Amino acid sequence: MSSDPEKMMSKADKMTKLTLTRWSADWRGATELYEQAANGFRASSKYERAKVALEKASKGQEMQASPWDAAKHMESAAALAQKLSIWNEVADFYRKASELYVECGRAQPASDALGKAARALEDVKPEDAIQLYTDACEILEEDGRDQMAFDLYRACASVYIKLEKFTDAATFFLRLGVAADKCDATNSQCKAYLSAIIVYLYAHDLKQAEKCYNDCSQIDAFLKSDQNRTASRLLTAYNEGDIEEIKKVACSSTVSNLDHVIIKLARKLPTGDVTAVQMNAGDDLDEDDLT
Repeated sequence: MSSDPEKMMSKADKMTKLTLTRWSADWRGATELYEQAANGFRASSKYERAKVALEKASKGQEMQASPWDAAKHMESAAALAQKLSIWNEVADFYRKASELYVECGRAQPASDALGKAARALEDVKPEDAIQLYTDACEILEEDGRDQMAFDLYRACASVYIKLEKFTDAATFFLRLGVAADKCDATNSQCKAYLSAIIVYLYAHDLKQAEKCYNDCSQIDAFLKSDQNRTASRLLTAYNEGDIEEIKKVACSSTVSNLDHVIIKLARKLPTGDVTAVQMNAGDDLDEDDLT
């Protein structure tokens, strides 16, 4: 058999087409040739052709009712699309791989494929990355694997922060808190709630930060936590217009144990005119809720 990958591709293509003398497609034989061709193209750094060969190999595995192998090939094609900076294909191929893993009943690799796509697109297509992260989380949630989604929640919140969509970022930290609660992951839960409060403060939305604090304090685990005490100190300092105390709390060990993106936000607090907050907040603050 020729070792020329182009000739392998041509032969494989013919094996999948019906003719007067070929009444059924030979997907098994064709798929083996596509796989060999992909290896040959990659060895000679012809990544565009290798990508096409892997797409066809994936189709061949699908036609043989082997969605797992089809998904693996599609992920490999997606990685090559990333190398070639063909971003729409990166998303499409990883999504296809994810669907194939779902077909196998494998939620974890299905979610992982979307996570890989999201990470690849964070800088070039952040909005698409957010949707991919969200979908990856939902696959795990639906499979009862919330604990495996923690890093995905954090990653999605981080992209929202880069886009300065702070309300959405806080919402994702709260989703992480809910997922952590289901798993009895108290430390992750409390860190997520404090992170959401810091995001609101960075956005200079004291009212929403206080509402978030009060809502989260209904949960016993958070009420008794170091993260709760840190949030309380921050909010009190804001309402007293105490800039030095805000800076001191923002550098505390409790804050230093949060995600790097949140530490960066905390170190920049306060972001607005705290004296104006002090003048306006007296009537709004329910001091009983901050003890």
